[in-house]
Amino acid sequence: MSDQPETSATTGSPASADSASADSTSTAAGLLRGFGWGVAATVAMSIPMMIGMATGVAPMPEPIPKALVSLVFGAGLPEPLLMALAIGSHLGYGGVFGAALARFYPEAGIREGLVLGVLLWLVMEIVVLPALGWGFFGAAITPKIAVATLVLHLIYGGTLGWGLRR
Repeated sequence: MSDQPETSATTGSPASADSASADSTSTAAGLLRGFGWGVAATVAMSIPMMIGMATGVAPMPEPIPKALVSLVFGAGLPEPLLMALAIGSHLGYGGVFGAALARFYPEAGIREGLVLGVLLWLVMEIVVLPALGWGFFGAAITPKIAVATLVLHLIYGGTLGWGLRR
């Protein structure tokens, strides 16, 4: 037996340092992967939302990310800036929650993605929509908002979970 610490065969450095470095690299890669799939899932949920808005089928008076940016920054923003902030914040928010799911549930799949989608939907229905003046579950506008946004969040969660499982 030796009193010398175990060393890595590849670097000659202590094996625990290599392990910590590998864990750090693995964590960073997992977060980046989760963020990427979160953005992709946000795009997947945004496509039917925008089709619904363009065709008049969506029950929302305007896209929720746009309404949120207007609430935070005021109604005086130029339309291109308003849309850039709305799109950027929506993609960023989706990416951050994708990274969080990948970090805290490395083996996440469709089921975990769907659970996250429902949780995010509940927060939106109970906190965000009332802050916009749309009421709980959008009831001040129409209860159809709750159903439409649930479908969109299930698309987000299912896409995210599917992507993380790949």
